[in-house]
Amino acid sequence: MKPTLQFRLSQHLTLTPQLQQSIKLLQLSTVELNQEIERILIENPLLEREEFGEPGATAVSFSSPEESAAPVEAPPEPMPDSGGDTPLQDSPANPNDDWQPDFSGSSRNNGSEDDEENDRGYVAAEQPSLRDHLNAQLAFTKLDQRDRALVTLLIDALDDDGYLTQSLEEIADMLPEEAEIEPEELGAALHHLQHMEPTGVGARTPSECLLLQIRARYNATEPTTVIATEIVKHHLEALAQRDYNRLREATGADDEALRAAQQMIQSLNPRPGAAYAQVEARYVIPDVVVRKVKGAWRASLNGDAMPKLRVNRMYADLLAGQRGGGGLSGQLQEARWLIKNVQQRFDTILRVSQAIVERQRSFFDHGEVAMRPMVLREIAETLNLHESTISRVTTQKYMVTPRGTFELKYFFGSHVATDTGGAASATAIRALIKQLIGAENTRAPLSDSRISQILGQQGIVVARRTIAKYREALNIPPVNLRKAL
Repeated sequence: MKPTLQFRLSQHLTLTPQLQQSIKLLQLSTVELNQEIERILIENPLLEREEFGEPGATAVSFSSPEESAAPVEAPPEPMPDSGGDTPLQDSPANPNDDWQPDFSGSSRNNGSEDDEENDRGYVAAEQPSLRDHLNAQLAFTKLDQRDRALVTLLIDALDDDGYLTQSLEEIADMLPEEAEIEPEELGAALHHLQHMEPTGVGARTPSECLLLQIRARYNATEPTTVIATEIVKHHLEALAQRDYNRLREATGADDEALRAAQQMIQSLNPRPGAAYAQVEARYVIPDVVVRKVKGAWRASLNGDAMPKLRVNRMYADLLAGQRGGGGLSGQLQEARWLIKNVQQRFDTILRVSQAIVERQRSFFDHGEVAMRPMVLREIAETLNLHESTISRVTTQKYMVTPRGTFELKYFFGSHVATDTGGAASATAIRALIKQLIGAENTRAPLSDSRISQILGQQGIVVARRTIAKYREALNIPPVNLRKAL
């Protein structure tokens, strides 16, 4: 084929590195943002954190979009209301006005050694694990070396709830033949283990766990203990299903005796080892603080969550007196981009948060039952932003309020039609369901159909299946499991 040249005109969208970074920072949580900034600080010598209280610092203020371009030396002031310049804390016109969020988990480094000493005082002592607790008890027993080794073997086989999930035969088969361990020896070791604290540890089934606790705590000859033992041994499933007719027939007990046995069983712990489980605490750093100022709810940024960045002045002055600057000039531009993108990120979070607060002011006044339905498109149209931007802003960003700390996405939800032609939020309906069930007569609990009828009388049309879905989302058991004797 004869080679030819052809000209073709086309258009395509290309994201600049600055725009890509802006989108990336917007979707990060506060913790992830600080991790990303730490990585960039290591790679870029022209970028540095502002030391709090340093003279001549040129930190960027994120207090409001209008002031975002101007450097300031002091931390950002809370957003004033539209009527004046008075800060939030100077306007206690409402019981909520003097509410102040507690950010005791955050700290600022001012170079004082006293702060380091105070920080050390908050280090919690490490809680011993279940195995450590049992081995400590085993050290004070008078067992011989072989029996002690077998009990240690069983302790290592326990799960986090304190149950022995393998049979003694399976454990014996796993041991080397030269050890000559018989299941009977393991049974004796298990007997020693089951007499340790917490009571019920070493059980193989929930029934055995509860029986161990009944035998250790109560007099076996008392009538209530006899009935409780019978239920735990043979009718635990019927008790879980609240099948009281079946329990009456099986035990021959009247309602009063059956109620006393039920209370005894409910006082036991079916997971004795759970108290020693190592639970990792996860902390949330709120991005926005909501307070009531002169009768209006206002959102302001949490200064402790905002990184304070600046360009290294020494390097910037050196580059200003040189031509080109090599790779440092590119890093200087990247540093300026990052500072601008971080500022834009917080500006966008504040704008979206204030728009949410204005639409959900009834929630802040009256709680979940007053939550109004809202979708991302409403905020996007109000702020002239894309829905994807609103989605990024509201994901893993948190708002601390007098009613608690919530993810921004919490305030969005589907709607359910009402008889008057309006709409009710799914969050508000779940709150109503929770209220109705919380106030119900436990001897005649409300069914899903009855709850649907009650809401219908209030003008909220909700199908029974929807009620069941919302109830399950609230971890509320069905009507037969809520019924009391």
